[in-house]
Amino acid sequence: MQATKSLERNASQKSRTWPNFRRLFTYTRGLRAGLLISIIGMLGYAGIDTLFFSQLKPLIDEGLTQSNPNILKYAPIFVLVAFLFRGIFHFIGTYCLAWVGNHVVMKLRQELFEHILAMPVSFHDKESTGALISKLTYDTEQVLNTTSKAVLTLVREGAFVLGLLGLMFYYSWQLSSIFLLITPVISVIVVIVSKRFRAVSKHIQQAMGEVTGAAEQSFNGHKVVVTFDGQSRENERFAKINNENRLQRMKMVAAKAISVPVIQIIASFALAFVLYVASMDNMIENLTPGTFTTVVTSMIMLLRPLKLLTTVNSEFQKGMAACTSIFDVLDQPIEADTGTIELQRSRGEIEFSDVEFAYAKTENPALDKVSFQVPKGTTLALVGRSGSGKSTISSLLLRFYNAQSGKVLIDGENIQDYRLKSLRKQFAYVSQQVVLFNDTLANNIAYGRPDASEQEIIDAAKHAHVMEFAEELPNGLQTAIGENGSMLSGGQRQRVAIARALLCDAPILILDEATSALDTESERHIQDALKFLQQNRTCIVIAHRLSTIESADNIAVMEKGKLIEQGNHQQLLAQEGAYAQLHKFQFGDS
Repeated sequence: MQATKSLERNASQKSRTWPNFRRLFTYTRGLRAGLLISIIGMLGYAGIDTLFFSQLKPLIDEGLTQSNPNILKYAPIFVLVAFLFRGIFHFIGTYCLAWVGNHVVMKLRQELFEHILAMPVSFHDKESTGALISKLTYDTEQVLNTTSKAVLTLVREGAFVLGLLGLMFYYSWQLSSIFLLITPVISVIVVIVSKRFRAVSKHIQQAMGEVTGAAEQSFNGHKVVVTFDGQSRENERFAKINNENRLQRMKMVAAKAISVPVIQIIASFALAFVLYVASMDNMIENLTPGTFTTVVTSMIMLLRPLKLLTTVNSEFQKGMAACTSIFDVLDQPIEADTGTIELQRSRGEIEFSDVEFAYAKTENPALDKVSFQVPKGTTLALVGRSGSGKSTISSLLLRFYNAQSGKVLIDGENIQDYRLKSLRKQFAYVSQQVVLFNDTLANNIAYGRPDASEQEIIDAAKHAHVMEFAEELPNGLQTAIGENGSMLSGGQRQRVAIARALLCDAPILILDEATSALDTESERHIQDALKFLQQNRTCIVIAHRLSTIESADNIAVMEKGKLIEQGNHQQLLAQEGAYAQLHKFQFGDS
């Protein structure tokens, strides 16, 4: 069964090689003039080499025998001119093809990056970030090798082989025919090796994705690793993945190392047989020294381009395997936007009507027939244990996922009828996991409104109490804060995220544990800022600490995906239900 699946997989990969190459070729649109010039350069380079060897016969038969002494006089000039043009053609062919190849990879990498960003959240949930980064870096690099190094060798060395074969047949078709007997054997070897290269290349790409993913996971969790003395475990885990990558690469090296000498040994048998036939009396009578030297030298010179053509096949197959990996991502549908209504500015009216939703590969629903209304300008607080469905509600509002049944309404319209971009512009979102970019403090605050004025950024920073620590930084708001705000503390990063939400001035605000990383003093300041921010806005607050949501207009208590209680703080305490029990637990009420 396993062997059958392996055969089917190899057949599928083989059938995709040329379709993938044709698809890759479409990325040369607008670059084909450069491609044509590079091909002319490569053909010129191969033509000069062939021309050089074609002059061996007159040099030996006429120059060395003194029957035409002018040949020896002009030979130095010919050599200098030939190598001058050879150098020019080499530069043109190499540079222009590299120019085309790098542009193709730039286009492909940009398209892949934009496509991954446009994929739905569900795609990113199941895909490893390390594997995606590997596709964007390593796989596209393999494509670059295909479009430059591999194509350069295939065209230039292929033209040189054809030139030498033409020269050999021109001078002695009998001897040349013997050499061609090895062509079918070499073709069979190349086909077998190609299959091996394809399979190993795919495994190398997977191994590289695992290496990137393991490194990224360990580096991102560095504090956890060192705190729990996990260095040795992480080292061992990475060593296994790293060794698997080495093994796959050695398989590629072994395939190359075996294929090249085998082809050369086969070619040497043909060359030996040619020398044997040339020594026969009837052949010697018809061969001049120049003809014999030209034919034999051409046969010897064929060994190198044949070796290169066999070796470059591995690069080509790696590139095609990389194309398969990249195109598999590009062929997946991006986030669907079925909406037709452009929402300018929402009134902030939210309603959930019998909403059901379950994450992929989970048995229990995350939301089970949840219904509630949030009137314009009011605050709804969502409380409950972890995994009760609170964050799922915010994910459905932002259409990271779509409800499987029921309706999510904003201003009385199903949110699926709104255009995605216009829908998400209605929200300012502050989560527990703050994401900041390796940029200045000001640019991070203005991420949602890049056209904001400097004064607007300063005002938002003041309201969120960012200026308290920004003024102590070397360049104030223009200070670069490092990757994911590494220069800032957890509380400072949270305040930057709140300032970003303030600047957005969106009609709906979602706060997902927005004050969880703040100390008591910072939280007091932020609560003041949030009160200012919540004025005339609809607000959904997800919280574990009940002290932060006592003033909410409505509190919804979630349990295992169900909404089990609703009301304001006093009403829920009076009911003596789940909310009252949670309040007693947190505040120690008797």
